[in-house]
Order: sequence, then C-alpha cells, then structure tokens
Amino acid sequence: MVPDQRIHEHPAASAEWLSAARAARSLSVVTLVWLSVESTLGLAAGFAAHSLALIGWGLSSFVEAAASLIVVWRFTGARTLSPSAEGTARRAVAVSFWLLAPYLIAHVVYDLDAGQRSAPSVLGIAVTTFSLISMPALGMAKRRLGARLASTATSGEGTQNLMCAAMAAGVLVSLWLNTLGWWWVDPAVAVALAVVAVREGRRAWHGHACCH
Repeated sequence: MVPDQRIHEHPAASAEWLSAARAARSLSVVTLVWLSVESTLGLAAGFAAHSLALIGWGLSSFVEAAASLIVVWRFTGARTLSPSAEGTARRAVAVSFWLLAPYLIAHVVYDLDAGQRSAPSVLGIAVTTFSLISMPALGMAKRRLGARLASTATSGEGTQNLMCAAMAAGVLVSLWLNTLGWWWVDPAVAVALAVVAVREGRRAWHGHACCH
C-alpha cells in the first residue's frame, strides 16, 4: 500500500506524521548501533574495575537497546498506523525499564557483603564521557518525536537515553570519588539507578512518558 492510500484510510496520519514515524525508526536504528559498542565497552570496563555503577550502566545499554528494538518494531510496516501496536510497544518499553533494577540491587548486596571495592577505570571514564555528550541530543529528539506522534513508546525510549546520560554523569562522579576513598558512592549510584528505572517503568506503563 502506498503512503497516500494509507493516509487516505487513516486521516489522522498526515504525511508529516509518517515522516516523523520514519525519523523515530531511523533514530532508534542509530541508537542500536551505538549501544552495541557502549554496552560492550561499559561491561568490559566495569568487570575489570569491579565497578557496580559501570556494570549497571553497561547492562542498562541492553535495556535501552530493547526499547530501541521495540520502537523499530512499532514503526515498521502495517504497525505504523496501528493503535494496538502502540499500546503493546508502550507496555513493552515499561517492562524494559524494570529489567535492570533486580540485578543492580542483588549485586549491591553481594558486593557489599563480600567487601568488594571498585578501582579507577580509564576506559570507563572515556565511554561514559562520550555518552554524557551524545545521549542528551538523541533523547530530546525522540521525546519531541514522541509528542508529535502521540507515542509513549518513542518518548519512553527518549527518556531512557536521557537516563543513560544521567547514569554516565553519576558513574563519572563515582569513579572520581573512588580515588578519594569514597567507595560507598559506587553502590549508592547503582541503587539510585534501580529506583529511577522502576519509577520510569511505572510512568511508561500508564502512558505518562509524553507528559514529563
């Protein structure tokens, strides 16, 4: 079916709306490429330095990738104009927020009990700095597209990108403070990330991601 026919059958879907949907899908594909690199480097640095914050941040990249895949699915083929597809995508994005929290909490408890302490990581500092610079632009662009498309899934993915930038900032601070002996900052950041993930998942599930 050509775009003009689809617009005719769905009057609310203007050419501008379809263009925004394609842009959302394209941004999600770009994000997937970067996240594949980010997660690999983040986890490698985290395990080498035994940093909960870095490991949690690297794992969050997989969660973000899941959200990006969901948005690509949402705006591919006949699903582009399907209200039910948006509802499914919105709930799936919410679940993706919730996947991270249990892992973070479990590892905080384990590492505190074992007396593990993280070490400085040059690789961790480099990759988190790059994300701190790049992710806000992606996140804001997706949130604007989400508002135009009335797509909570797209806005939720954008929120995850902004969370990634905030996580990167938190990780950078914790890595620096570790050099001063403030070891407790690292698990504190991990717990904070878990709390934020649960909160944002709840907001996305109820369709509030476009409104905050």
